[in-house]
Amino acid sequence: MTSLLAQYGVLAVFVLMAIDAVFPAFSELVMLYGGALGSGALTHQLDVFGAHTTGVGAFLAISLAGTIGYLLGSLGGWAIGFYGGQPFVSRWGRWFHLDAARLERAERWFRRWEQWAVLVGRITPVVRSFVSIPAGVFKAPLPRYTLLTAIGSGIWCFAWAGAGWGLGASWAGVHHAFGYVDYSVVAGILAAAAYLVLRRRRSITMARRASNSSR
Repeated sequence: MTSLLAQYGVLAVFVLMAIDAVFPAFSELVMLYGGALGSGALTHQLDVFGAHTTGVGAFLAISLAGTIGYLLGSLGGWAIGFYGGQPFVSRWGRWFHLDAARLERAERWFRRWEQWAVLVGRITPVVRSFVSIPAGVFKAPLPRYTLLTAIGSGIWCFAWAGAGWGLGASWAGVHHAFGYVDYSVVAGILAAAAYLVLRRRRSITMARRASNSSR
């Protein structure tokens, strides 16, 4: 992820934050490293549409790219939930890590916070990636949803990019502290792959047994 950010700069931030709106993509690390790049303290300079730059302009470019990317991804997630509804979540929700249990928790979240659920969700770690599709499923009004998402996303992106900017030259130590994230992601991917393979094999075995017993 950090290699993508170093190579593609603002564009990588935009794309990764758009993905994070519907699927967790470690937005904290994206914006933190983006801010560190913008500070000019690293060996890499920030790519802003082909121009390598640092300074306040780079910080604003990173923060706005994250905010706008996340907003557009959130609108896509809202549309998926609004037009697909619960049938879509029941069938495809697992691909977005949004199963029936998470949808039920999201519904309780919306009941608890009511009209502020979107804004509070956007500035809450982990929860923020599971707001977009449920907001569409529960028919959150699009104008208010868009405004609250833009505000929450702006707060999140500017704050984390600012933290990265402030850390700047200390990035090597910060990345080492976040090293467990890399290992946990790899472990999670391997565990998920093993689970899917085993479940698939079990389904095939059960189907064969059912076929044999019916003969």
